[in-house]
Amino acid sequence: MAGPGDPPEGTPEGVPGGGDDDYRSVVFDESFIRAARLQEFSAQERLTDRAPAVRDRSPWGHRRGHRQVILLVVLITLAFSTAVYLGVRSPYPAATEHDPDPLRSAVLPLAPRGSVPGAAPDRLFENSPAAGFKVGADGVSLPVARRTGSFTDSQVLAALDAAKEYIVRSSLDPEVLTGGTVRPVRLLVDPLQQEQFDRSMEDPADDGRHTASGWLVRFDPAEVALADPGVRVRGSLAVTEAGPDQLQVTGDHTFVYALRPADTGRAGESGGGDERASLFTVRRETRFRFDRGDLRDHRIEVVQSQVHAGPMSCSADTARYLRPLLAGERADKGGPAETDPFAPGRSTSAVCGVLADEAQPDLPRGSR
Repeated sequence: MAGPGDPPEGTPEGVPGGGDDDYRSVVFDESFIRAARLQEFSAQERLTDRAPAVRDRSPWGHRRGHRQVILLVVLITLAFSTAVYLGVRSPYPAATEHDPDPLRSAVLPLAPRGSVPGAAPDRLFENSPAAGFKVGADGVSLPVARRTGSFTDSQVLAALDAAKEYIVRSSLDPEVLTGGTVRPVRLLVDPLQQEQFDRSMEDPADDGRHTASGWLVRFDPAEVALADPGVRVRGSLAVTEAGPDQLQVTGDHTFVYALRPADTGRAGESGGGDERASLFTVRRETRFRFDRGDLRDHRIEVVQSQVHAGPMSCSADTARYLRPLLAGERADKGGPAETDPFAPGRSTSAVCGVLADEAQPDLPRGSR
């Protein structure tokens, strides 16, 4: 009888039956082959019930796969390019930067009719036209920022914020007012104007272009000190469009400072100390201009500055500092400086006005 591993008709003749033959498991005789069960699937079975043994790897299949990869890469590239384009695209014209014009400035001294009133700072403010003014930066108020034809609300607001910052730094910063530094103002100036700014600080001249007092308000620290750090301010800012690529901000502000002599030696008739302070009024009309690069970089083009300041003598040299008359002092009798239009050399833009009595503190005569 055949064993479990033998062919149906027993062990073939001539083949050892022991387990020593290493090739016994791979020898198939004729009876084993005849007994094997063969099954051939029909055409329908091959189509529906059995997966093909070999994949289709025709050249057409390769080419179709390459085309799909290339199409995918093109779609990804187009999507990325569209995202970048939409991210940087603005519905407004592209930024166009302009070289700023040099600052044009003028300082008009206002001479008092008589001696300058003196008293404690609080009393002076209470009895002056500045009684209702706000203190410090609160007096530099911003209008509602509304878009223009070429600039958005946010761009208009950025221009107003920069203009306010310049006015505050150049008119209210105690370090700037007392001549300690000019850096806070310079940092805001357009880089193409900084050379003019630096020359105005280092070598000022009353030529309408290089007057330090056109850029900022400051007093000679050897002569004048602040009697009250709270400067009274009132004024306004207005925005117009100077062109499709430029915004213009115009400021008109009045600043009232309480001053005292830096030492008692200059107090004159009034004596020294804060109890005999005096008021000094500066009206600044400024015009600023911004292109889109200025708005982006938070810088400012100072186009024009007109300053009316008093009480001062008409002969005061205001190129480097404003030179107030303090409590008890009077203006020089010489009046406006004499100018010869036929004389060669640098011309001067200085003229002089008279400080109205209504602009002075209205103190009782016995307290002056």
